[in-house]
Amino acid sequence: MNVCIVGTGYVGLVSAACFAEMGNNVCCVDVNPDVVKTLTAGKVHIYEPGLEELVRRNHAEGRLVFTTSLEQGLGRAQFVFITVGTPSGDDGSCDLSYVDQVAREIGRLMHRPLIVVDKSTVPVGTADRVRGLIREELAARGADIAFDVVSNPEFLKEGDAVSDFMKPDRVVVGTEDERSAEYLRQLYAPFARSRDKLIVMGTRSAEMTKYAANCMLATKISFINEIAGICEKVGADVREVRIGIGSDQRIGYHFIYPGVGYGGSCFPKDVKALIHTAREAGAEPQLLDAVEGVNARQKVSMARRVRDYFAPQGGVAGKTLALWGLAFKANTDDMREAAALSIIKDLTANGMRVRAFDPVASGNAAKLIGDNPLVEIVHNQYEACRGAQALLVVTEWNQFRNPDFERVKELLTAPVLFDGRNLYSPSFMGEQGFAYFCVGRAANL
Repeated sequence: MNVCIVGTGYVGLVSAACFAEMGNNVCCVDVNPDVVKTLTAGKVHIYEPGLEELVRRNHAEGRLVFTTSLEQGLGRAQFVFITVGTPSGDDGSCDLSYVDQVAREIGRLMHRPLIVVDKSTVPVGTADRVRGLIREELAARGADIAFDVVSNPEFLKEGDAVSDFMKPDRVVVGTEDERSAEYLRQLYAPFARSRDKLIVMGTRSAEMTKYAANCMLATKISFINEIAGICEKVGADVREVRIGIGSDQRIGYHFIYPGVGYGGSCFPKDVKALIHTAREAGAEPQLLDAVEGVNARQKVSMARRVRDYFAPQGGVAGKTLALWGLAFKANTDDMREAAALSIIKDLTANGMRVRAFDPVASGNAAKLIGDNPLVEIVHNQYEACRGAQALLVVTEWNQFRNPDFERVKELLTAPVLFDGRNLYSPSFMGEQGFAYFCVGRAANL
């Protein structure tokens, strides 16, 4: 099939590469000529495991091309996927200006029947909005060309997006047109060989499904972090509690890892957007408000623990903290809503120096915090520890899971470790001689 993808972020580029891998002809459109040039040269401008190889191979074999011209992209297309950004506005609403722009351009340039697919995360009612904009542009041209607008939300995890696309749990398609559903079924058939994974529903239900899914996962994260805070107060161990509740199949183990809160491009934005949508519709989203509040508190919880620890020693001012991990989670270079940013802002505002390391996200982090004179980003995890008064682990990169603790102790001025991801055993850290602080358990001093 012939597919046009508009936007080359995580969703757009992963979708384009995976559709091409299954033999489709895919034209990927981006307004940034530098991005198009980079992709055409076989380089990927975002970090996602396995993606660059997929892009390079399919581009070399002629199934995947890149252009700044939407007119070229629409040339033979049967489908056009809208995968542009939908950032949060100041009030938490979803900014649809990029979606609107693409919709109008499609209406101005389309010359054959099309299925327009909203794959960006968009509020309920956006498909109707896109349909109206395309109709306006067709009417202005005096053109009568058949098209449908379909909702096909993505459910990709950063760091494992290629695998998620190639082996999806489900493919949600929102449409009121049986023919559109059948065309999407054919396009996605190679990704559902073991069973039919296509779930067809109303367009607005599909748009809502995306938000409901992400908000449910965010709720689980805030729930376990709330429990962790209570555990610290009452002397329970959240790691043991997690095992006890996760064994219940109605709850499960996924997304109940306590830590420094959720971040990234999806959960924070989508929770805010659904809160805004609810209020616009006259509903009061009390649970979602609480989810967001708990997360905001959790993102600075480790900064507070660092400040509390050093308070009897004159406070954190003038001291240095080694920080491992800047990205919002492992296997990505994404710094959007990363807990590390909140932690660094809090501690440096109190005069503490931070020497940070991340195996992938250092470049993106430097763009955001590089002008802070109290922050230094280094290129080796152990170099970050040299002369620091304590170490804080923020991101669960594999290389942090079993480090050389003797070396860490030698480099720190004192064996103090704050574990924002509960990577280590408290008893083992005690044997190693560390003052150890984790999430949801009393400190090991």
